Amino acid sequence: MGAVPKLELKGVYKSFGSNHVLRGIDIAIEKGKSLVVIGGSGTGKSVMIKSVLGIVHPDKGSIKVDGQETTKLKPRERDFFMKKFGMLFQGGALFDSLAVWENVAFGLIQGKAMDRKEAKNIAIEKLRSVGLSPRVADLFPAELSGGMQKRVGLARAVAASPEIIFFDEPTTGLDPIMADVINDLIVSASKELGATTLSITHDMASARKIADNIAMIYKGQIIWHGPAKDIDHSGNEYVDQFIRGRAEGPIKMET
Repeated sequence: MGAVPKLELKGVYKSFGSNHVLRGIDIAIEKGKSLVVIGGSGTGKSVMIKSVLGIVHPDKGSIKVDGQETTKLKPRERDFFMKKFGMLFQGGALFDSLAVWENVAFGLIQGKAMDRKEAKNIAIEKLRSVGLSPRVADLFPAELSGGMQKRVGLARAVAASPEIIFFDEPTTGLDPIMADVINDLIVSASKELGATTLSITHDMASARKIADNIAMIYKGQIIWHGPAKDIDHSGNEYVDQFIRGRAEGPIKMET
């Protein structure tokens, strides 16, 4: 019998009225591995992550972390369970009214009741780890470029040394060079922590760089899952169309 997956979803369904977003998601990620889920807009990628985090509750199915069922956790149990997670949000989602260091240290101060001085020292160290100097710590998000804000978001995601990190479209809105810098930082930060990572993206350059395995979601179902090195010869016409960005194929864009 193999090792228990760090994160496992089985038969997860979620609908909003007549909109059936997730239609039986099955995914398992081994401890310390990186899974990237690709797919177009509206295919269910974000709802899948929100279901794991408890932001939305699946209609049916199982979501396990370290073999523990999470869909029936009580609020206090979920608060404890959430400390395993870090998250890099698509738009950065930094708090405009807080200094950069306070953004990075937010989980340490609010979640772990850490002393502010100690939390600031850790925040500065995490900023250094993503290539930002200590002088950035006392600036506010509005004073930073988009690429710098994304780095701050990454520093916040890893500040509390989470066991599982989610990356939501980590390179959206960045130029190709800065996107590659962020990809490198994600790989190094994840390896340093030994974290298990789940990323969602439509950026194939990013997927190829940060993934051990890639899965494709289409109409709320996983239609292909395999090693990243196999993506170019998946044998799946949907995957082939998506990764090559072709208008012609089985995936039809709704207009």
